[in-house]
Amino acid sequence: MTASALTRPGERDRLPVKLTQIDWRFVGLLCVIAGIGCAMLYSVAGESWEPWAIKHLIRFGACVVMLLVLAMMDPRYWFRMAWPVYGIGLLLLVAVEVAGDTRMGATRWLEIGPFSFQPSEIMKIGVVLALARYYHGATAQEARLHWKLIFPVLIIGAPFLLVAHQPDLGTAMLIGLTGAAIMFLAGLDWKVIAGVTIPALIAIPGYVMFGMHGYQRDRVLTFLSPESDPSGTGYHITQSKIALGSGGLLGKGYGLGSQSQLEFLPEKQTDFIFAAVSEEFGFVGSVTILLCYIGVVLIALRIASLSHSHFGRLASAGVTATFALYVLINAAMVMGLAPVVGVPMPLMSYGGTVMVTVMIGFGLVMSTRVHRYAELPKGHGLF
Repeated sequence: MTASALTRPGERDRLPVKLTQIDWRFVGLLCVIAGIGCAMLYSVAGESWEPWAIKHLIRFGACVVMLLVLAMMDPRYWFRMAWPVYGIGLLLLVAVEVAGDTRMGATRWLEIGPFSFQPSEIMKIGVVLALARYYHGATAQEARLHWKLIFPVLIIGAPFLLVAHQPDLGTAMLIGLTGAAIMFLAGLDWKVIAGVTIPALIAIPGYVMFGMHGYQRDRVLTFLSPESDPSGTGYHITQSKIALGSGGLLGKGYGLGSQSQLEFLPEKQTDFIFAAVSEEFGFVGSVTILLCYIGVVLIALRIASLSHSHFGRLASAGVTATFALYVLINAAMVMGLAPVVGVPMPLMSYGGTVMVTVMIGFGLVMSTRVHRYAELPKGHGLF
């Protein structure tokens, strides 16, 4: 029997008992993935802790502590914070439109004193919390096929359009696909799914040609034919494929990746770190890392399924969907199976904002596990 089954409800709130409910296998897998990321950042920097590996390690250590603290939070706090977090995130996205910092042709950042951050990262959590809160109070009919579906569509659509306008197509895709996954898990009718998906697929060519920015269009067209401009728009994908192929079965060896060490591989510390892993550790190393990611996703989904509250189930599943989409899109991008959209490999790529967002989300997942017997108030999730 578990510790929760052997203790009375009041005793489950004690910190020592809560700590026994942490899934340490899950935390261990996160540490393995981040540790591999740190080792690769050390390697691609020419076997130096600076400028990436040491910062990555310190950030992750702080994020693990944050995850454990958030895991102790009662789900009622997450429930109450859902609309405020979403509202603040939406206001910050509007602030980006008005006074955002522009870098490399995109306006995605807000600067507050010495700090710079992307509000779109907040919205990844905000959308998950808001949708879980809404569906917690919705009836099965409202989740399946009802005029009130306009509310979750607006919850997803507003940040999607604001982020896409920055432009940040990768993050917009994550927000849209995560929202769609939550709506599906909540019980959305197949008729609605087909009614939205088919027109969207038909509209894609027109959007690519007339709705995208020039560089975004180039990325899509380059994805279809990278060999047409191998030293220009196709450079990223071409070099990534060379790194993947040259690794072979077992790789060239740690620190011996010529594509990354000789600066041929672009963004080797962020978007294309998985290509560097494949070059140094080959097919076997790449599959091992992907299995670690799959393990994280499966454990998180198991945790979501054990929650007694609809909010906990949907929020945890939504966070897991975001994480899985990060991995899927980045791996496909590196292998040339998707356009380059600037989505990093979570916990491996260098970058503090994405790591903090992912670990906050997993703090919510672990809170769901620790407090899986918690009952949340009913009533309509929007009002």
